[in-house]
Amino acid sequence: MGVEAAAVDAAYERLSGVVARTPLQPHQRASTRTGAEVWLKREDLQLVRSYKLRGAYNLLAQLDEEQRDRMVVCASAGNHAQGVAFACRELDLRAKIFIPRTTPRQKRARIALLGGDRVEIIVGGDTYDAAFAAACEQAERSGAVMVPAFDHPDIIAGQGTVAREIVEQLGRAPDAVVVPIGGGGLVAGITAWFAKHHPATRVIGVEPAGAASMAAAVAAGGPIELAELDGFVDGAAVRKAGTHTYGVLEEHPVELREVDPGVLCEEMLDLFDVDGVIAEPAGALAPAALRAEGVARQGETVIAVVSGGNHDVSRYAEVMERALVSRGVKHYFLVEFPQEPGALRRFLDQILGPDDDIALFEYVKRTNREFGPALVGLELGAPEDLAPLLARLEASPLTARKLSPDDPMFRFLV
Repeated sequence: MGVEAAAVDAAYERLSGVVARTPLQPHQRASTRTGAEVWLKREDLQLVRSYKLRGAYNLLAQLDEEQRDRMVVCASAGNHAQGVAFACRELDLRAKIFIPRTTPRQKRARIALLGGDRVEIIVGGDTYDAAFAAACEQAERSGAVMVPAFDHPDIIAGQGTVAREIVEQLGRAPDAVVVPIGGGGLVAGITAWFAKHHPATRVIGVEPAGAASMAAAVAAGGPIELAELDGFVDGAAVRKAGTHTYGVLEEHPVELREVDPGVLCEEMLDLFDVDGVIAEPAGALAPAALRAEGVARQGETVIAVVSGGNHDVSRYAEVMERALVSRGVKHYFLVEFPQEPGALRRFLDQILGPDDDIALFEYVKRTNREFGPALVGLELGAPEDLAPLLARLEASPLTARKLSPDDPMFRFLV
């Protein structure tokens, strides 16, 4: 089954009065940097803090009486589950929702709050794909109605209503829309609608590096499973793109971009500190892509979809750490210190710059050795302070090795 713009328009009418008409806000920071007129489509302010409600409700509202009497089943990393939970409560349906163990507690609590006694949450597996397999098994065994997170025409059509809403709010078609990609439901729906109504609008899909399943599908000529999956962007960490979602992009190709997790963390902090926007990692993918050349072109009108705001505050420590490393101001070293009085003081006086700070120091004195290794984390005043620091280390009698982010040891630090 394909997805036509007419299905998106029908979903738009079906969702009227149910989903929030989320704000379209000017994004001054990105506009100043790029020379484009940049707007943020704030789906993080949707009733369930993500766009996922649109697709879930669109599918469930079309169930017939026989289907409504059956249990509803879905798998989700968190946001789709909230959409299903909300829709089930509104439509008086019962649901079993399967989520992976990696789903933040904040999202689990929201699912329970939104669904109330209409929803049972089942936790299992380390990835979305494991939860999806468990949900499929439950649906097959019990005859329950499966509500896919992205790979269903009704889900895609519901997510695509974001496109029509953007044009109505803006009063014209934008030159480009930047959209995050997990399984591809949102980008497929938006692409299908724009291809019919405003084909000149560029659609740019953004995936997290380490979980670019749609780019892999395009390269292979069809959806394939990723051999490895980086789960940091939990809302977009999908091992295999959808068949229906890929089909739309095969018919209407879009530009695909990847965002490094460190750059994504930089954008999450800037969204919070500068713009007052609390975005989860997947929600910040589109704004983060605006940092790359050619995404937002000078003089264009560009929309970036902030797809979700269900962020667990306990993750901000990791986000901060990744952002500092990405910005080039946080570095780690293994330093061989002579085991003698004054060694650390000489390091502080002779190696560190005036604006540098020690963020981590791990050292155990060994009385039977002349030298002892220390793990030292340094936070520099500015990225350009690294070269002088390395020069001072090279000129000193100390032996030091800078840890690369590719070093396996780095995984214990960031």
